[in-house]
Amino acid sequence: MQEFETILLEKADNIATITFNRPNAANGINPTLAREFAEAALICDKDKSIRCVVLTANGKLFCAGGDLKAVGGEPEKAATKIKGMADDLHRATSTLARMEKPFIIAVNGMAAGAGFSIAITGDFVLAGESAKFTMAYTAAGLSPDGSSTYYLPRLIGMRKAMDLMITNRRLTAAEAETWGLINQVVPDESLKEEALKLAQKLANGPTDAYAITKKLLLCSFDNSLETQMELEGRAISERAGSANGKEGVLAFIEKRKPKFT
Repeated sequence: MQEFETILLEKADNIATITFNRPNAANGINPTLAREFAEAALICDKDKSIRCVVLTANGKLFCAGGDLKAVGGEPEKAATKIKGMADDLHRATSTLARMEKPFIIAVNGMAAGAGFSIAITGDFVLAGESAKFTMAYTAAGLSPDGSSTYYLPRLIGMRKAMDLMITNRRLTAAEAETWGLINQVVPDESLKEEALKLAQKLANGPTDAYAITKKLLLCSFDNSLETQMELEGRAISERAGSANGKEGVLAFIEKRKPKFT
């Protein structure tokens, strides 16, 4: 697949893996990484042979957030540079959230600042036992980005979101799981293996059904009960008439494993 400077993008068995690859810089987000992340996200979205996407990082840290050294050398240009980085990061986040295939994040080590923001955007989030999470933005006199003010209140409620963002409380992987920020804690040494195992399971499933499920969940906070139920009714009717829907129902009746396409 396409080669990048700050990330790796690999594809195997209908699974794409995006890997942050600035281990000597704590996988900090600089303008290049933000731009390349957005480009990789778009490739994953548009490539119809990809049925699941995994995001992880090389090195001991998942992502220490924005690389302030990359933007702080020229204070008068910092605001413009940070806005550009945020725009690219947000483009990547939106693309991965809206794409019609499952998105898995495997968090190895520290996820701080934008690293924390990115870590919680997955449809499924696995973390190694040594992973830690902290917002860190206000410690540098900054405010959150990377969609964290959208996802955190929805995942854990306003009180806990405010706590994390204002106090910069550091959570262990186990605490993040208890709080509802991630799905599962796994041993560090088997993190990528477990993420790929899940990815393969999902890639072999009815990805069109996963896609509409994601769409329904993403709009649920904005719709009334009746609107949401109407969308559900239309969606399940459409799925029932689809090839995968017909196969799934028939396999259930015949008591066999379905073969989804």
